[in-house]
Amino acid sequence: MRGGIRFVDENLRAAMRFFGEASASGEVQSAEPVQLIYSGLDYGVFNIALLTRPVTSERDLNEIIANCGRYYRQRNVRWSFWVCDDLLEPPARRNNREIFTEAGLRVISRAPGMFASALYPPSRPLPEIECRPVNDAASRSAFTGLTVSCFDIPIGVARAIYERESAWNGAYRGFVGFVKGTPVAIVALVRAGGALGVYSLGTVPEYRHKGYGEALLRAASASYRAASGDDSRDPSDPQTAEQEPIVLESTEAGYRLYRRIGFQDVTNFTVYLTR
Repeated sequence: MRGGIRFVDENLRAAMRFFGEASASGEVQSAEPVQLIYSGLDYGVFNIALLTRPVTSERDLNEIIANCGRYYRQRNVRWSFWVCDDLLEPPARRNNREIFTEAGLRVISRAPGMFASALYPPSRPLPEIECRPVNDAASRSAFTGLTVSCFDIPIGVARAIYERESAWNGAYRGFVGFVKGTPVAIVALVRAGGALGVYSLGTVPEYRHKGYGEALLRAASASYRAASGDDSRDPSDPQTAEQEPIVLESTEAGYRLYRRIGFQDVTNFTVYLTR
């Protein structure tokens, strides 16, 4: 696997463990060649299968999907398969959509996997934003509410995942951006696989297209690195140099921003959800 793809894929698998570890009833299970993440909830996009190595044939792909289906049927929940296209060798890739369709899964998104060795300096003045880590009940509640607003996740599901104190004891670190005391944006960062991964970057509708998302991303990544001892400079400095590559899976709404600040496409993830 090429370097940039490896960074993106390994970081994603580490980050998605969050959903299996956040609630009291979830689990993360290795079932080579997949990683199975069960959130403990009947919410398909948080019950995730991810490939851990390349698949070489249609027969193998059919068997993998069938095994994943049995695992989640035993738990009586919907589930999703997040497929890195570059982990499907040509024989397995040729008819993969038909294979997933026949297994009862439909495509819900295609997300570019993106890589940046460093962020470009801001191309415009960015608005002021106060970046606070998720480290207490108030910040967990703010992160939960903004997740509902930004990503249309049911409030009950969001509370079960994001409001538990124990959910934030692992690699997944959340940040909330405030403007004059009002929470307006969120982002989560995960250091894994030799890269810093960016997840759940979102801004409430009335503050979009004004630079707050970019401002929070820069402030949060600088703060995260400073707290980790990677950078002794002012964590609010938006031009703090990165010490490791940054990776993410882009939404359609965020793609232009990510390209503008230095990210390049290195792979694609197709997300399938059970009907």
